[in-house]
Amino acid sequence: MTDFIDADGFRANVGIVLMRADRQVFLGGRTGGRGWQFPQGGVRRYEAPEEALYRELKEEIGLDREDVELVASTRSWLRYRLPRQYVRKNSQPPCIGQKQRWFLLRLIGPEERVHFDATSEPEFETWRWVDYWTPVREVIYFKRAVYARALDQLAQHAFPEDPPELPPWSAQEKNLRSVLERRSRPARAQ
Repeated sequence: MTDFIDADGFRANVGIVLMRADRQVFLGGRTGGRGWQFPQGGVRRYEAPEEALYRELKEEIGLDREDVELVASTRSWLRYRLPRQYVRKNSQPPCIGQKQRWFLLRLIGPEERVHFDATSEPEFETWRWVDYWTPVREVIYFKRAVYARALDQLAQHAFPEDPPELPPWSAQEKNLRSVLERRSRPARAQ
């Protein structure tokens, strides 16, 4: 089985926002010091996104379905394009970016169950818990806008009564500004 790349060149992918009771989210340190990101991974051909979610959860951070509660997912696929140097030209069609379904999970099992040795090539070597909006600034630059969109959509489910305040740096962060601008626009008539 291989990852699915649609006719437009977007690789199907799931993203995982894992939250604990104190409102912080899991941020993984990639193996070899290659930055920080949420757990994520490709959806295989004929695999449902929710199936990919639990497979990737196990492969990347060692957690089982019983360790988490599924809270919500994004309404649709969120897309981002890869910078030219990361485009995979050796695939048919060429992979120009990713389309992601994001899932919000609440950790209900013990934190000690997190481990990175479920596969022979771990994605992460460390992790930390961070404030809700922090990953937007920590992830590689070309993923920041999709992180902002995913977190914005999931915030209403994560904190229905008390959404997290935007951080002081959000006014200078282009990706969060664009989310805020979309929030303040009036809805168009259908």
